[in-house]
Amino acid sequence: MELDSKKIFKTLNPNKVWIPIIIGLGIVIYQIYTDEDYTTDKLNLIFEAKAIFVILAIIVLLARDVGYVYRIRSLTNKELSWNSCIYTIILWEFASAVTPSVVGGTAVAVFILYKEGINIGKSLAYVMLTAILDNLFFVVAAPLVIILTKGDIFPAIEGVEIRLGSTLQYLFGVSYLLIALYTFIMSYALFIRPRAFKWVLLKITSVRFLRRWRQGAYLHGNEIIAASAQLKGKSIRYWSRIVLSTIFIWCSRYFMLNCLIAAFAGVNIADQMVIFARQVILWIIMLVSPTPGSSGFSEYFFKQFFEGYLDGYTLSSQILWRGLTYYTYLLLGAIFLPRWIKRVFFKKKTDKVQGTQEDEAQGS
Repeated sequence: MELDSKKIFKTLNPNKVWIPIIIGLGIVIYQIYTDEDYTTDKLNLIFEAKAIFVILAIIVLLARDVGYVYRIRSLTNKELSWNSCIYTIILWEFASAVTPSVVGGTAVAVFILYKEGINIGKSLAYVMLTAILDNLFFVVAAPLVIILTKGDIFPAIEGVEIRLGSTLQYLFGVSYLLIALYTFIMSYALFIRPRAFKWVLLKITSVRFLRRWRQGAYLHGNEIIAASAQLKGKSIRYWSRIVLSTIFIWCSRYFMLNCLIAAFAGVNIADQMVIFARQVILWIIMLVSPTPGSSGFSEYFFKQFFEGYLDGYTLSSQILWRGLTYYTYLLLGAIFLPRWIKRVFFKKKTDKVQGTQEDEAQGS
């Protein structure tokens, strides 16, 4: 994988935070404008949230971040220090927040790990494995929550025409099939037949109008083979740690919204199950969003999925939800990125110069 620093830092640009903020605020303003019952008092409803559930939501969110840090440290076999893991997760989240969900931030994540001292082959293997595990969670969880909620999971959207189909179920179905297909192909390539995957890529790009991508297919095939080699021979303990931490991460992410909705509305256990289940569906739909961090896309569909539970508190809970789970990481990324650059570029360069000077002094 070619790691072009200029392209990476073009993505990891703190100035990019304004794009998703403007998109998100635009959707919120549109929702306010089209709400015939809206009054300025609705914004003050955010202060009516039950403090205990808001605090619980923050605790759950922090637990999710701890899970992310633990997983990346386990993935790398403790090659990364805890401090490096924290920087990696914050910047990875930042990269995801400023790039479209459908594009992803694979190259950025590999670059971050590489600069933290993990070689290219291992970095690529760890990032690919993370993507497969996350997608596999969606692939398995979606049918389970549909069964457990007996199909009471898709909200009705009246007066909305979706380009990919006339129903939300259709959009979900397309998204789910794409994710499942990607997960199957990448799992097969990474764990079973990496060389066969490379052969298929080369065969496909041997077609006349696809030959322009043949060199890229060759390089990608080699990357898959190298990444696969890094994951061979891992113990059951290794796999159990990263699988369980993946389940913990995503369940924590979803329980966070369960807590926020409970802060504004009285919901029973059955309602909590449906709220949790709808988040699985919502997230699968968000994965094909063309906007940075699904900005605007998530705000719009949040209202469609959860307004029935929140009544007049939809806007308040939406602001808290996005503020805690999205805009917080835009802010943290903008703060930590300059420190990380100084840490991995300038500090290591200074250490190298000092080491050379000490060697020269000893030689003289």
